[in-house]
Amino acid sequence: MNWDEMNDEQLLEIESKCCSYGDTVHYIDPAKIFDHCEGSWLFDREDKPYLDMQMWYSAVNFGYKNAEIEAGHQAQMEKLPQLACQYLHKEKIMLSYEIVKETEKRFGSKGRVHFNVGGAQAVEDSLKLVRNYTHGKSSMFAFMGGYHGRTLAVSEITSSFRYRRRYGHFGNRANFIPYPYCYRCFYGKKPGTCGYECIKQFEKLFETEYYGVLDPKVNEAEFAAFYVEPVQATGGYIIPPKEYFSKLQAILKRHNILLVADEIQMGFYRTGKLWSTEHFNIDPDVIVFGKALTNGLNPISGMWAKEDMINPEKFPPGSTHSTFASNTLGTAAGLATLAYCKKHDMEKNVTEKGAYLLKKLRELKTRHNVIGDVDGLGLALRIEMTKTDGFAPDKTLADAIVDEAMKGDIEVNGKKYGLVLDIGGYYKNVFTLAPSLLITYEEIDLFIQLFEALLKRLGH
Repeated sequence: MNWDEMNDEQLLEIESKCCSYGDTVHYIDPAKIFDHCEGSWLFDREDKPYLDMQMWYSAVNFGYKNAEIEAGHQAQMEKLPQLACQYLHKEKIMLSYEIVKETEKRFGSKGRVHFNVGGAQAVEDSLKLVRNYTHGKSSMFAFMGGYHGRTLAVSEITSSFRYRRRYGHFGNRANFIPYPYCYRCFYGKKPGTCGYECIKQFEKLFETEYYGVLDPKVNEAEFAAFYVEPVQATGGYIIPPKEYFSKLQAILKRHNILLVADEIQMGFYRTGKLWSTEHFNIDPDVIVFGKALTNGLNPISGMWAKEDMINPEKFPPGSTHSTFASNTLGTAAGLATLAYCKKHDMEKNVTEKGAYLLKKLRELKTRHNVIGDVDGLGLALRIEMTKTDGFAPDKTLADAIVDEAMKGDIEVNGKKYGLVLDIGGYYKNVFTLAPSLLITYEEIDLFIQLFEALLKRLGH
């Protein structure tokens, strides 16, 4: 069988019979097969260029085939490419040190790092850590619209019922609290005049034992932790009000409830900071990370936790383990990624480019009444598609834009392009933009042209 001589139709025919459909690769029909990549671009087997505005859900923050990061990975490949994770290697120690040092600098707390392979596995490790620290408490708070993974335990704190429906409950389903989604406020309030109604409603849960949260006689809550995405990712790249999380954590601290920050999608400078949590004046007890740590070169994830939660006496050897958890190639790529961020001043770079792109999106919104909302923090940005009233969600339009974008035939200045977009949001009508953090200003301008061309093609 000569695979190189097969066309896409032949490959997809084999795929339809041999590959599980249980993952998420069939958003468009026919599914797209890509062949190579570079910088902000993917290329199909006909060498057509597609500007990628989601970069593998932020796993490739620093561009495809980043030579400096790949060099660190390759050097490890030639030196120590494999080692059982119960043994130590220098790069694991160095990477842990860098994350611990940088996190302490930002939040003032001493801590330790524990590695795993994927984001969901790291969240599961954090659940073990939290349950252990709180003497077995298994009830958690989490947000409506929150996404933390799809493994059995983690699906209990991911709000979407569809991830649990066919499998039943593994443990305790979280108590899901409305996220501060100001454009579509759960309580029907308006920004600036709401008086933080969302905070008042959460605080009210602690007024009496009959709301099922607190035993006021001993001031002990049934809940161990609140799992938060400081910037909600799959929920639609929603940017919360500046003071929301500091107000929320004040309530949590009064009742000895931990705050776990899920930085899997927003960490490593997606929002212009190492951790998106830094924008909101809070002090996380646990930070879960993954994706962009290795720029997508190797699956490695982990958690940072405060010393009193994760020291060897509290969280002893064997508490959790994975064969590939702190693998040599991943830790080397992680070190190269952090070094790259320092060398190229990611905070300044992302802040400036994010402001430029957000300005362009706001200008675009004024020209098209089917764009209901745009917002962003750093290079995590959102475009919410609506009916012509500027508010009613329009999933059909969002889906049509994706389908047209993947045809690879959008013409700008005599050249044809494709556009890689991802849809999120509560009503599946939001384009969650996560371009390469190295995207050029020229590529940003091209994106606006491509997106606007799609709107016009569809009659808007």
